[in-house]
Amino acid sequence: MNFDYDESQLLYRATVERFLADCDIAARKAQRSCPGGIDRARWQAMADLGLTGMALAEAKGGMGSSALDLVAVGESFGIRISSDNWLENAVLPMLLLGGALPEGHAALDALSAGEAIAALALFEPTGRHCITPRTTIARESGDVFVLSGDKTLVLGGMAADWVLVSALVGDMPALFLVSAEAGGLFRKGYRVIDGNIAAFIELRNCEVARDARLQLSWSEIEAALSMAQLIAAAEMTGLAQRLFDDTLAYVRQREQFGQPIGRFQAIQHRMVDCYGLVDQCRSALIAAVTSGSAHEIAGMKTIIAEAALHIGREAVQLHGGMGTTDELEIGHAHKRVVLLSQWLGDSATGLDAYAPDAFRVAA
Repeated sequence: MNFDYDESQLLYRATVERFLADCDIAARKAQRSCPGGIDRARWQAMADLGLTGMALAEAKGGMGSSALDLVAVGESFGIRISSDNWLENAVLPMLLLGGALPEGHAALDALSAGEAIAALALFEPTGRHCITPRTTIARESGDVFVLSGDKTLVLGGMAADWVLVSALVGDMPALFLVSAEAGGLFRKGYRVIDGNIAAFIELRNCEVARDARLQLSWSEIEAALSMAQLIAAAEMTGLAQRLFDDTLAYVRQREQFGQPIGRFQAIQHRMVDCYGLVDQCRSALIAAVTSGSAHEIAGMKTIIAEAALHIGREAVQLHGGMGTTDELEIGHAHKRVVLLSQWLGDSATGLDAYAPDAFRVAA
């Protein structure tokens, strides 16, 4: 079986990498200083390349990209250590809204065109990695729903024009498309480890129209989240490659005792281990794309996260004290890996999801 990207994927990936070529430390800091942490002009430029509509079907005005297309681009975002919230605020909202909103819907068109930004309000302060709502309630009142509850780790939430809020309707989970300016919705921003700005959202009797409830089953929502996990794993694979490449270049030029430290056998062994882990990341990614199983994707994301975190720790240690700062690219890359390793489930929840399949195969 051929696991290589085809010509069209390679050409589009090269176009994306040219767009991301200016993602250096200064550019990242400048972008994070924009309102909400997202540069609207750059977001529009992403839309012009089709990046904001990749996960939307062609029939609805998007690119209709496959899982492998999204993985190829996600890996490039990792290699370039991009600070663009492509995965969190473009791909994931489109995976959800594309199946719920009709062609020509104003919100769908605006999001695809880069004229608006959406964020997912999924996690709750008491739920940690639990993706199903526990304390956020949607109560029917006449011709509206009234939302009440708290959401945390809403990535890009301070820049969002629309928020996708999960809530319980009775005892069933559902997803609502809510304007960020809706009455009763309050946002407070804070920075997370990679410099991204997340929002803590309070819903206090926030009224939304009945058609704000997206017509998606929870299994369809879980399928979209699984695809986002796959792309997060692809981005971590790209980040692992970048961490390895930068560290290899460093140990070849950093001298100690009159020679590059890369000549010391102990350093060589550690770099060989990291090289093997980069290959392991790519193999796990291929396995996840090939399978498409939500359980296997969760397990493969865990494998990739653990490998990328190890490479990041080695990169930081081999660079010495500077490796912990924001003055080196590896600091930015490692912090992004830390965030993605926790997003949509940490290693423990990923292994819990994967275990039933592993036991079934073993049996």
